[in-house]
Amino acid sequence: MRVLNDEELDSISGGAVTLAAVMAVLAASIVAVIVYKLFTSEKGSTTLPGGWKFTWN
Repeated sequence: MRVLNDEELDSISGGAVTLAAVMAVLAASIVAVIVYKLFTSEKGSTTLPGGWKFTWN
């Protein structure tokens, strides 16, 4: 490891696209789990953030 000069520090970029990709994958995985739960169980309920509540019998 070594100390970077100002030019090298300015050339470092990234982070926003990666964070957006991680958040998109996280949201898709949460939806996938909920859909899997809905289709594989005979009855139950789930509560989502924002006050959304689902019950199936």
